[in-house]
Amino acid sequence: MSEKKSIFERPLLSTKVKSANVKLPEMLFGYFLGPFGALLASGIFTSFLNRYWTDILFANYKVNGALPENINLFLTLLPLLSAILIVAGNLVAGQLMERTKTKAGKARPWILLSSVLLGAACVVMFIVPMGNGTETPVLTMALTAIAYNLYYSVAYPLYNTANSTLVPVSTRNGNQRGLLASFSNFASVAVMGAGGMVFPMIISWFLGGWETPNKTAWAVAFIAIGIVTFLFTVLQYYFTRERVTEESMHIASVAKEKIPVKKQLKAVATDRFWWIVIIFYLVFQFGGMFKNLSITYFCTDRFSGTAIGGEDGSGAMAIINILGAVPMAVAMAFIWPLSAKFGKRIVVLIGCAIGLCGGVIAGIFPNNFYAVAVGVALKSLGSAPACYMILALIADVLDHIEAKCGYRCDGLTMSIYSSIMAASTPIATGIFNAISGGGANVMANTISYIWIETIGYGACIVLMIFFGVEKLLKGDRQTILERQKAEALAAGEEWIEPEERLRLEEEEANRLADEARKSELKARCEKKGLNYDEEEAKYQAKLEAKRRAAEEKKAKKEEKKNKDK
Repeated sequence: MSEKKSIFERPLLSTKVKSANVKLPEMLFGYFLGPFGALLASGIFTSFLNRYWTDILFANYKVNGALPENINLFLTLLPLLSAILIVAGNLVAGQLMERTKTKAGKARPWILLSSVLLGAACVVMFIVPMGNGTETPVLTMALTAIAYNLYYSVAYPLYNTANSTLVPVSTRNGNQRGLLASFSNFASVAVMGAGGMVFPMIISWFLGGWETPNKTAWAVAFIAIGIVTFLFTVLQYYFTRERVTEESMHIASVAKEKIPVKKQLKAVATDRFWWIVIIFYLVFQFGGMFKNLSITYFCTDRFSGTAIGGEDGSGAMAIINILGAVPMAVAMAFIWPLSAKFGKRIVVLIGCAIGLCGGVIAGIFPNNFYAVAVGVALKSLGSAPACYMILALIADVLDHIEAKCGYRCDGLTMSIYSSIMAASTPIATGIFNAISGGGANVMANTISYIWIETIGYGACIVLMIFFGVEKLLKGDRQTILERQKAEALAAGEEWIEPEERLRLEEEEANRLADEARKSELKARCEKKGLNYDEEEAKYQAKLEAKRRAAEEKKAKKEEKKNKDK
């Protein structure tokens, strides 16, 4: 009896990426536009969900501008207690991934499933009915808690763990992997920019503002965002490929092997580089979350009623967000080449030092808009290397662990990474609400916006000093190849180098694509009465002209390079 085929072996669900090397469509659709759309709601939630709760959903219950103690306690405990479910959700997602063996890989199937869950969950968040200000808001609280955990404890962990895993399993090529990490994290940065710069204008122009909010408009806005989330997540599925996972798919014993969680935990827990990069990300992420969720309160406290800030400080917030986003966008152009030349560790370390200086400037002069703007710009520039390279750093560590232990720990590690990313928002929100009274304490707002992240940069500098895994990668790669060869030969299978296997697959994909093109051309010629041989000759002439142009361009580039030497 033949083995039942997986749904992912059907042509409808096959990847659109056929190349052995990473090319522009994969970078653009799989690692930028896809994640951008998938994470759009999350970027908005980070900056505005807490404000939505305090100033819209529960606004009817405010007394003298402050929420009642029971509601403030709820808004403190909800994110803190939900963090337990969020971490559990991420750990479960990681193990589901480790046990997934399909032609589509182990992470990509969950990207596809999460497209539906993410889209639905971000809509549910904004259909919770508001209380009337007189009755006890138990129903509103209960539905808010359910909606919050549907998004953060179920949908988001499945997507984000899978999304975070894609970079480590995309390719063994360090430079290409660094480039994909840059695109992936640039998508996260762009999402935060959209949440911080564009969404405030949408709130003001279309959603009624904070003073006269339109509940229906908020629901409609997030129905639209839910649809965008679904479509872009599906786009990401089709334009990604797990080349590292594919390396061992043909080895039956390895493809079916399931590594116990205990064994994975031992592997990561005994590697110092793993601890360094995880603690680095923990510190970095929590500092950033405190900054993002407190900016709206900070700008209202410090700059409302000023010419720059406007009536409620939103003008200052928009400018500061732009000044924070521009350095991040500009840094995208040079972080990857600098990392390729000098190493990721050095570039990240120097970036954290720049961020530390910027934080000190903003913290010393919190009432001076220009000092804060300069400080924020420096902080954003300094954070760029870590933002763009963190997944590449983790990927290097995972390769190192694979070389030492003989198996990968992608699912476990990326579930922990994703847990930190997801749990940092609710935990920071809960702590912030507790120490600031829901944004009512000016000093707590300032500490949250400037100093927590600044101190974190100092800690990250120390951690990067001891992160030397890059020096070991060449030897690690050789160890992995030798082990894969031995496993293939022991199983009685032919051994083909992974790069050669990918090249052959690409050649076959190109051959099939060319055959399909010829069939289409023949059909078109028959329909229009054209000569097939002449049309094919024209096509081949165009290909030859393009090939020659590319060779000439390459030759000129080499000539210029030699002259510069």
